[in-house]
Amino acid sequence: MNGYTFNNFDKEHMARARGIAMPISFKHSVEICRFIKNKNINDAKKILEKVMLKEIAIPFKKYNFDLGHKTKIGPGRYPEKASKQFIKLIEEVEANAQFKGLNTSNLVITHISAHNSGKAWHYGRKSRRKMKRTNVDIVIEEKGKIDNKKNESKKKKSD
Repeated sequence: MNGYTFNNFDKEHMARARGIAMPISFKHSVEICRFIKNKNINDAKKILEKVMLKEIAIPFKKYNFDLGHKTKIGPGRYPEKASKQFIKLIEEVEANAQFKGLNTSNLVITHISAHNSGKAWHYGRKSRRKMKRTNVDIVIEEKGKIDNKKNESKKKKSD
């Protein structure tokens, strides 16, 4: 499967993209992935744009030690740089879906995951440090196709 973490890929009704060695924090990526999974791609882009403007905070559930609380969500942050990269990745997967002939108005993020990438050294530093790098996989599917699959599986179980 060329390194993708999603195995049940339907070529006719799904599209995918992969961001390799993106210069963003792994911890921020994990929290953003959890927050935008199962959302419409247009809604996800709007949310991430509001995060960049500091209107909506991303709730941090796992990586929240010593983190300030935000109104009504608890511990949270505004990961601007990661949000910008995620918007680019969502636009790429949307273009892939459009190229396949999928209806871009009702696409839903069915799978999104972040993984650590190889870390390069900052060049020319006196005290060496490694760069933050993250791989992100994203798979989207047409909303109508998801509903049809659920109905078919319910019919099979009832028979």
